[in-house]
Amino acid sequence: MEYYSQSSWWLGVVFGIIPLLAWTVWSWNELWFITLNKHKLHSSSSSSTKLPPGHMGLPFIGELLTFLWYFKIVSRPDDFISYKRKRYGNGVGLYRTYLFGSPSIIGCSPAFNKFVFQANDLFATKWPSEELFGHNSLVVVQDGKAHARLRTYVSKSINRPDALRKIANIVQARVISSLCSWTVKGRVKGLDEVKKVTFENICNMFVSFKPGPMLDRIDQHFKGLLGGVRAHPVEIPGTAYHHGLQCRKKLMAIFREELEQRQNTSEDKNDLMEGLMRMRDEEGKLLSDEEVLDNIVGLVVAGYESTALASMWALYYLAKHPNVVQKLREENLSINKTGEFITTEDIAKLVYTNKVVEETIRMANIAAFVFRTAKEDVDYQGYKIPKGWNVILWIRYLHTDPKNFEDPMSFNPDRWDKSPKAGTYQVFGGGPRICAGNMLARMQLAILLHHLVTGYKWELINPEAKIVYLPHPRPVDGVEIAFTAL
Repeated sequence: MEYYSQSSWWLGVVFGIIPLLAWTVWSWNELWFITLNKHKLHSSSSSSTKLPPGHMGLPFIGELLTFLWYFKIVSRPDDFISYKRKRYGNGVGLYRTYLFGSPSIIGCSPAFNKFVFQANDLFATKWPSEELFGHNSLVVVQDGKAHARLRTYVSKSINRPDALRKIANIVQARVISSLCSWTVKGRVKGLDEVKKVTFENICNMFVSFKPGPMLDRIDQHFKGLLGGVRAHPVEIPGTAYHHGLQCRKKLMAIFREELEQRQNTSEDKNDLMEGLMRMRDEEGKLLSDEEVLDNIVGLVVAGYESTALASMWALYYLAKHPNVVQKLREENLSINKTGEFITTEDIAKLVYTNKVVEETIRMANIAAFVFRTAKEDVDYQGYKIPKGWNVILWIRYLHTDPKNFEDPMSFNPDRWDKSPKAGTYQVFGGGPRICAGNMLARMQLAILLHHLVTGYKWELINPEAKIVYLPHPRPVDGVEIAFTAL
């Protein structure tokens, strides 16, 4: 009798309590954020109470394990959204989840992304690590007037035709000398080399710093800062985020010393820092020192790695497509400036080169997604986006969806013979906060392509190298190449 009693108890545990516990764990986020807070969904002025379809995953981590499975373990990042579409339907391209430490709505449709990008009154820019960029930085500042004021100056400084003309001359000397040095080495890691030349050029453009021991120290500090941007923002000694904060402090000290030296001299270095120091708002007030310094750090972070990664992918894709290289070479040789500086007017005439630039940055998908936060309850086509929830715009999916681009994983510059469908190409974001340096990034890539194809040839050492997708897409070997002059 005792035997049957114990057996019944264990059967009750196995078939009753354990499944109940498993269901509770699996449904915890759904229960907490939806069922237990249902009164909040009904109490606002929002006309909708229905959340987008989806599942919010496990307690505390949400769908992080699923995200890591697709992005890191099986290296099929696009299946993360494809799985949701298959399970919950295409609908309007919205799915609820819990990801990156917050209840979130994933958006992966051109129409919804455009809606969010344009609605600054409804959605705030969200950076997981604002402390590292600086609260006064262009990429973080929320106040509409302050953002517009900063953006106007930065855009004029790096995107206007006269500014681009000047920058084209600044960057080319270093590009040419770097490519020449690659031939001496014979075998280089493309990512390391393009990072070096990109960083040197950006520091020259923004702060007039030249290569040397100080720039090497600054480079190491920025690498530490970037490592913190990708980490969970917990300030505990030994973590990447804490190290990033320490690197930021060191960078701010270096730039502050430069700022103070400039304040005590009449010399005009005619760079971004100088312009920010002289910038005045509508009341005639100068930017504070903190505003100047935050924006120097923030803009270097924003422009450094993205341009370098795009350049790395250009090396990779062109090595795999010799027919594209041949077309590029023919077009670029036709302007008869081999080994010389090209101008922005020359670049405008390089039709095929500019198609290669667009295809490279589409395929690179450096910013797989961007973050916003709902300032209030928002209605969208019958669904509710609750106040305070993150909105994750899954930009990568737009560029890899066959409905938007035919055979999307194929490198095909000729697809740019016609414009993409409206809202399907958002590599630089959109709306009032579209990347201020989008024209600068395109120009730098075009300049690199020109000097590459007119003077050199290269091949991949590991053409079948595995692609890793975190923190950014790149071949695991960093695009190691054999590099020689023509």
